Amino acid sequence: MSTAQHKIGSGFGATSTADEVLEGIDLSGKLALVTGGYSGIGLETTRALVKAGARVVVPARRPETAEQALAGLPGVEVDELDLGDLESVRRFAERFLASGRGLDIVIDSAGIMACPETRVGDGWEAQFATNHLGHFALVNRLWPAIAPGGARVVSVSSRGHHAAGIRWDDIHWRRGYDKWEAYGQAKTANVLFAVQLDKLGRDAGVRAFALHPGGILTPLQRHLAQEEMVERGWIDEDGNLLHPEVFKTPQQGAATQVWAATSPQLDGLGGLYLEDCDIAEPAPDTDAREGVKDWAIDPAQAARLWTLSAELTGVDAFAS
Repeated sequence: MSTAQHKIGSGFGATSTADEVLEGIDLSGKLALVTGGYSGIGLETTRALVKAGARVVVPARRPETAEQALAGLPGVEVDELDLGDLESVRRFAERFLASGRGLDIVIDSAGIMACPETRVGDGWEAQFATNHLGHFALVNRLWPAIAPGGARVVSVSSRGHHAAGIRWDDIHWRRGYDKWEAYGQAKTANVLFAVQLDKLGRDAGVRAFALHPGGILTPLQRHLAQEEMVERGWIDEDGNLLHPEVFKTPQQGAATQVWAATSPQLDGLGGLYLEDCDIAEPAPDTDAREGVKDWAIDPAQAARLWTLSAELTGVDAFAS
């Protein structure tokens, strides 16, 4: 199929930092929302946006922890939100909408990875529910604040989407749970969400992107035993990083999502998957680790997932 998934030569790359991609961009008067904006690459994203002049709302499952992590950053506010609890999502969205403010940037950065089999809500698999369904409900509930200003919505996916497409016959992994394939499904869902949101929202001026931030050792690895990270060749038995040239710093890891949210190079574009501060190429049909798999940008699957997600969450800003 014809695709705009091709590099544009942004001038940035894997080692670019969030501050570097924001150089010369003035975000004064802009309001951003960053889920997970108090830890790992989310924290670096918040810091960079504030430095460029934006105000930032950070919804947090642990508000006290977030307040501590963000202490001293001007123009940042914290509110309570648990993405694995749709009632928490509803309450947060209602509080925000009651403020009467519009959003210019939404970055869905929070997530969990490779956790033990966990059920939330109506028995939903936790990675799919938290990483995808929670963000789906959040963006749809916040649509009255997103649409008027023509916001950019950034869905933080991962190269982990290479591990699995959508398991349509058992989306909640009630048979044979595999933590890495379940993570892959959730990350594929993050890309498909951006594809369909961009299609639905572009007439309102809203554009959406998904991305791989890069390999970064952050609290995202909280569910992995040290032995597993040693086995994967990430660290040695003393916890030292084995291949620092492979892993990004948190500042570098935040760069692609900040670039997605703000770069004028992406004006007029949307529904694309990004990596290393550029548009990614389609992944070849090999074991190559770069690029985006075709199942993650398939418009038919994107529409199907949107319909299913709306049924599961009971929320759809575009329902006629």
